[in-house]
Amino acid sequence: MDRPDPTQWPMDEHSPLFAIATAAELSGLHAQTLRQYDRLGLVVPQRTAGKSRRYSMRDVVQLREIARLGGEGISLEGIKRILELENQVTALQSRVRELERALADEMVNRPGARVFAAGESGVVPLRHGTRPSRQTSVVVWRPLR
Repeated sequence: MDRPDPTQWPMDEHSPLFAIATAAELSGLHAQTLRQYDRLGLVVPQRTAGKSRRYSMRDVVQLREIARLGGEGISLEGIKRILELENQVTALQSRVRELERALADEMVNRPGARVFAAGESGVVPLRHGTRPSRQTSVVVWRPLR
């Protein structure tokens, strides 16, 4: 019998690994609490073909965070909003990193392709290897008395 190749099953923090009992134990919460959080949309685990809940390590971390925030007196609605905002920040940070990588790749692949300078009419593009012309005129100003 051939053994499955573990490299064909990439696992990360989002991989659904834990049944509800294991996730409850890892998070320090009761399984019924996890079901309630699922109904409220606080932590929504993935489902198997048989509709069983499967929690990822990220889900367990979020469950611990919910327990911590609840212990500080924050309502479930408040916790839900905090988690939504944290997820939005994480997504935006990921997008910024993606754009930074794309910009760095563009700068490496096309060095000097686009150069700009500030002029009297605003920002103007320059050809690679050229310099902007400088004003050499002198302006004299005297205040009116």
